[in-house]
Amino acid sequence: MSASIDPQKLDRLAQVAVRTGVNLQKGQDLIITAPMIALPLVRRIVVHAYQAGAGLVMPFLTDDEITLARYENASDQSFDRAADWFFAGMGQAFQDGAARMAITGDDPMLLSEQDPAKVARVSKANSIAAKPAMTPIVGFEVNWNIVAYPGEAWAARVFPDLPVDEAQGKLMDAIYTASRIDGDDPVANWDAHSAELQKRVDWLNAQKFDALHYTGPGTDLQLGLAEGHIWKGGASPALNGVVCQPNIPTEEVFTCPHAYKVDGTVSATKPLAHQGNVITDIAVRFEAGKIVEATASQGQEQLRALLATDDGASRIGEVALVPHSSPISQSGVLFFNTLFDENASCHIALGQSYADTIEGGSTLSPEELQQKGGNQSLIHVDWMMGSDAVDIDGVSVTGERVPVMRAGEWAF
Repeated sequence: MSASIDPQKLDRLAQVAVRTGVNLQKGQDLIITAPMIALPLVRRIVVHAYQAGAGLVMPFLTDDEITLARYENASDQSFDRAADWFFAGMGQAFQDGAARMAITGDDPMLLSEQDPAKVARVSKANSIAAKPAMTPIVGFEVNWNIVAYPGEAWAARVFPDLPVDEAQGKLMDAIYTASRIDGDDPVANWDAHSAELQKRVDWLNAQKFDALHYTGPGTDLQLGLAEGHIWKGGASPALNGVVCQPNIPTEEVFTCPHAYKVDGTVSATKPLAHQGNVITDIAVRFEAGKIVEATASQGQEQLRALLATDDGASRIGEVALVPHSSPISQSGVLFFNTLFDENASCHIALGQSYADTIEGGSTLSPEELQQKGGNQSLIHVDWMMGSDAVDIDGVSVTGERVPVMRAGEWAF
């Protein structure tokens, strides 16, 4: 581990991830996935997990050089394959009551020099194979959490003008602050933050808006909301009864849009780092929920490949509200990592919707969810479209308009 990473900060991050994030229960197994470079954080999480009474902790690690070796040496047919047996095993573990933790921190631009067609094929194969493992997460059937570790390559992307060691230390500090772990009692920090998010959730749920209307530079979007949509944010109970904080950090409140009732134009306000590429200046036009025009000043080929993944990839499955004054936004740091960048700005997600953002969604079939406006897709990719120049109105069934955000800040 780099000497610039404070081991006490790393340990506190691990403790919060276990106690507040996944909220691991006594006797519960924990499955961890992480890049190899995050091993120092994995080790501390394992310690805190067993101290919390974990039954069995099973980490699975990936490695950048091994990933690149496939692209540089594998036969063509390899790029349409994925380890379905691995994801089937994870799915079985979740059925048996295991919790899930993912650690992000690898190089966001790792695949930037690889054939985008091969990258897209691998992504699609993985998405198909991962369904047994992802369905319990999308349906919030189990308690889960994502946290971040400042890998060398990632730190160098975020702070390119600094020596790598110094960049890692600075990224660790940024992760630590954004994750609300500074101060004497990080658990209390998260309790207070969740309470604030819950106030916004309660207000939005009480309004029962039929749609949201966004206006701003390059944006004039009428976004319908799914029938029986539920706003969520902060700590929430999974279907197994465990209250967890899925994302650390998080600043958003979110719900399910109507996949067939979105019309107008929207422009991204931040770059999107996706599959080793940076896509900038995204601008799209929706008709009846579907993106019918899409451009980008950089990464347009990757954007269009993403939208062509399947029938649901050009529709949206999540809409999230984040104030421009969020700590991540105010830091001015572009993380090239969705876990952080989505919490700097209002955003939408292309692709799969979350069943638990529709009333009774966990008991509904995919067809029933679709009837209410939920989207089905192999992908779920967030991109940012909020700023201090964007206004949002809530629109009732009768057409009454209520200010929700003005100049990127809450208006209620």
